[in-house]
Amino acid sequence: MTDSSPAETVSTPSGQGRHAPDAGPAASSGGWGELFSRQFAAQASILAGGVALYAMNLYFTAALLPSIVEDIGGARYYAWVATGFLIAAVIAAMLVSRLLARLGPSRAYLTGFLVFAAGAGLTAASPSMEVLIAGRIVQGLGGGLMAGLGYAVIRTAFPERLWTRAAGLVSAMWGVGTLVGPSLGGLFAELGLWRGAYVLLLAAAVVPAELARRSLPGPPGQGRSGEPLPLASLLLLTLAAAVFSISSAVPRGWATALCIVLGLALLAGFVRAERRGAATVLPKLTYRRGNHLKWIYLTVAVYCTGVMTETFIPLFGQELGGLSPLAAGFLGATVSAGWTSAQLFSVTMGSERARELAIRLGPAVLTAGLLAYGLLQTGSASGVRVLLWAVVLVAGGAGIGVAFPHLSVTAMRSTDDEAEGAKAAAGLNTTQLIAFSVSSALAGTLVSMGGESTLDGARYLVFGLGALTVFGTVTAAMSLRRPDRR
Repeated sequence: MTDSSPAETVSTPSGQGRHAPDAGPAASSGGWGELFSRQFAAQASILAGGVALYAMNLYFTAALLPSIVEDIGGARYYAWVATGFLIAAVIAAMLVSRLLARLGPSRAYLTGFLVFAAGAGLTAASPSMEVLIAGRIVQGLGGGLMAGLGYAVIRTAFPERLWTRAAGLVSAMWGVGTLVGPSLGGLFAELGLWRGAYVLLLAAAVVPAELARRSLPGPPGQGRSGEPLPLASLLLLTLAAAVFSISSAVPRGWATALCIVLGLALLAGFVRAERRGAATVLPKLTYRRGNHLKWIYLTVAVYCTGVMTETFIPLFGQELGGLSPLAAGFLGATVSAGWTSAQLFSVTMGSERARELAIRLGPAVLTAGLLAYGLLQTGSASGVRVLLWAVVLVAGGAGIGVAFPHLSVTAMRSTDDEAEGAKAAAGLNTTQLIAFSVSSALAGTLVSMGGESTLDGARYLVFGLGALTVFGTVTAAMSLRRPDRR
């Protein structure tokens, strides 16, 4: 925090600063005005900006890739541009809590922004696809750190009364990235300035890096930097992410199925290594009998599965609804639009009963939206039907938005240990990245089951993923169990 901040920090077991308990009625407001007040605006901007850069970059590059390949070639490496970025981001996300314990929030964020900027610079200057992939890997390392820190630093940067709104702000940036990324990337592609797009990303990362250095707490007095790395868990989870990512690039059929089966086996190996290992990626209490953190992570994974429909909705909009590429792109952002807008309402919920109801109903609302979209699918859809698609997809996204901020805060409150709490928050991002990898591969497989029929592919995708999101109604209920806070 800046020295002028009236909220003094107190020592914690991990040595990281944490705000003192609230004092007086005026201090307990916890509204948007306080979050964006002079005292907390810089911190809120850093956390939100880091996640927005990461999320936007995912869709940004997808829009630029055709122009990149036309300029420098390397079409055979097309899939690896995304795969390299994703694998690097997963690795970085798993190291967030350790980097935070060693460097503190300020230097950890500075590292993430500068690594991301270096990767953007390398990508902008790439003379070949091989160099561009290397730049994307460096970007992924920085992006994974920024995305993970966005959740993990909330406990340190804000008093508890602001955790829900801060979590809602950070989570909303995923939706903002979905909305802004494709349009901005498409604009640069249209202008033939794909290199300039990455120069813009470089600049966008350097500015908040300096703000982080000035505004966030510095290195901890006594951290847990000596904790060994969970090498077995890291290796298994990285391999799982790689296999799931590759599955979307191999020929459809037995090769895809083999990749998915192998990826699931590697994930099972990861869980086994985590249960038995002395050092773990996720908090140890995740695997403790009676603790609800595992159910929170599984519910987050369910939501990520539902979001993955956005990858193919623009295709369905063009081929089944006759939309232009631009209009289809906006249709593809409807789930994120519902997610983002619903959070603005959800974070204002004052009663514990309302928050629990939001968590419990969120997966059911998401599932209902997806199933309604599937039932409304038809070839040569009318304008009215396309409008109904948008309505039910926004409603499905709202199911994510009403629950996600409260799930995030529940994870942060799962332990009183500061370092384990930071690891629990960072685990939300790790879970998202892995779930996106798994559901992306599954989505591609489901669509391919439709063969030459886009309509059949759309139905397989929506009903298949909808069947999985139903599972979220169970995990959400389990996540509301009173945690063992030992």
